Amino acid sequence: MRACLLAAPRHAGPLPLRFAAAWHPRMAVRNLAVRAAIQDGQEHVCHAPNALFVAQMRAIRCRGACSPVECGEPDSESKEDGLMNFPDDFLWGAATASYQIEGAANEDGRGASIWDAFSHTPGNVYRGDTGDIACDHFHRLEEDLDLMAELGLKAYRFSVAWPRIQPEGSGEVNRAGLDFYRRLVEGLRRRNIEPMLTLYHWDLPQALEDRGGWTSRETSERFAEYAEIVYEALSDDVEFWITLNEPWVASWPGHEAGVHAPGRRSTSEALLATHHLLLGHGLAMERMRSANREGNHLGATLSLSPVRASREKDEKAAKLVDGNVNRLYLDPLLRGEYPKDMVEHYREVSDFGFVRDGDLEKISSPNDFLGVNFYMRHTVREDDSPEASFPSVGARIVIPHNVRKTAMGWPVEPDGLTELLVRVNEEYGPIPIYVTENGIAVHDYVDPEGSVNDKERVEYLDSHFRAAGEAMERGVDVRGYMVWSLMDNFEWAEGYSKRFGLVYVDYPTGKRIPKSSFRWYSDVMRRGGVGEAFRSKNTRSKERVARSHAPSPS
Repeated sequence: MRACLLAAPRHAGPLPLRFAAAWHPRMAVRNLAVRAAIQDGQEHVCHAPNALFVAQMRAIRCRGACSPVECGEPDSESKEDGLMNFPDDFLWGAATASYQIEGAANEDGRGASIWDAFSHTPGNVYRGDTGDIACDHFHRLEEDLDLMAELGLKAYRFSVAWPRIQPEGSGEVNRAGLDFYRRLVEGLRRRNIEPMLTLYHWDLPQALEDRGGWTSRETSERFAEYAEIVYEALSDDVEFWITLNEPWVASWPGHEAGVHAPGRRSTSEALLATHHLLLGHGLAMERMRSANREGNHLGATLSLSPVRASREKDEKAAKLVDGNVNRLYLDPLLRGEYPKDMVEHYREVSDFGFVRDGDLEKISSPNDFLGVNFYMRHTVREDDSPEASFPSVGARIVIPHNVRKTAMGWPVEPDGLTELLVRVNEEYGPIPIYVTENGIAVHDYVDPEGSVNDKERVEYLDSHFRAAGEAMERGVDVRGYMVWSLMDNFEWAEGYSKRFGLVYVDYPTGKRIPKSSFRWYSDVMRRGGVGEAFRSKNTRSKERVARSHAPSPS
């Protein structure tokens, strides 16, 4: 099979991630330095470099393909989108993850996770950043809870750090770790904020990784035991439970590309991880259901992206990317089977013999809801090179010309969210859906007056809320929306270089500064919907130019 996304020759050593290209939202690997900006009406093509290309790119500057959205004043005259109200019981919230915000990596009995090991390995994370301190949420819990109350959140999605509960991944329970999450949940309840708990957001105990990690069936069984421990402790006070966050990211960037923890580089191991993560979900659901806690809602969160072919001849590549990113997870979870075309496609590296009798029945046990994380649409072209964005399916990502981009270089196409939600509803539903993550990285800074004016984020969220609303008008049962993220945090392999938060975090001091988007979102939640559409002056100007100079489709 083809080499994985960032596989370098063995003698080349670790690949410096600051020059790597991205696979997925909130990953370090779509870095600005490796995006060739093809101008004159063509597409901006994202290439994943090999070691030689990385060395060559050190001296090359990005030629503008990845500039952030310029922002002017709110468009007080634009009313083309008007008002959009959401149901009174719509669950507005914000999301975070344990390793990204907690810090206190070696306190109160917490064990090591795969992200501790990965981030402390030179070359894996931008500038050698780690989550040892992060936002220091562990020590600033009350302050952060007060911020949530000030914001007016109806819900807060957080994750539990498995190694804080079971330092060795199995066996004895660390009561101090459980107590931390008890305090968090109690603090949310006192402030009338609904807790939404995620059991796994990528911080696998390193002790389990040493025994095979997600390539081993044992980890699925240990995960179910861990889930039962947390559920028994908190299920009386937590109504919403998410087993897994984005198993695609844990499987493919973590096990094929090697750009996320645990840093493996094997297509067959990515397939093993896929199945064992999904099996862990099924086994955990079985344990939690057996507790008979009526009124609780159990589900999983998937990272999903609509996929489009760049040209007619790229249709096959687009279908395979859709199979890898979307259907390889949706089909077993909601249909009880792996997609036949993907099983056949991967036949050279795996016979799927890891799927045992009864596994798919467990994986597809009924979910009360589906969590959907959305960041971008994938527009793809066929590419059989080892440097392709999706080497196992022979495709690379391209960024359409004239599409605005975030500080991560990702395309901003809110209609992709509508497309995705409608598709899931029509092909896999009906099922209640919560948008469990959506947000934008912006080049935020504190101005001389001490403010953070992130109008790009306001515009982005306004357009995506409307996209979700349009899906609801088309019959999709969307029940809530968790903005990523409550605060700036450790952005995985990008370290602290990218900011997604509604709250600005000054990392040396830990000071929290609510951004403009914080006030705007607070007003959205208070009013129960979005008001007049927000578009910046520079964005309107760009749109006018784009309409008058739009090239013919290639």
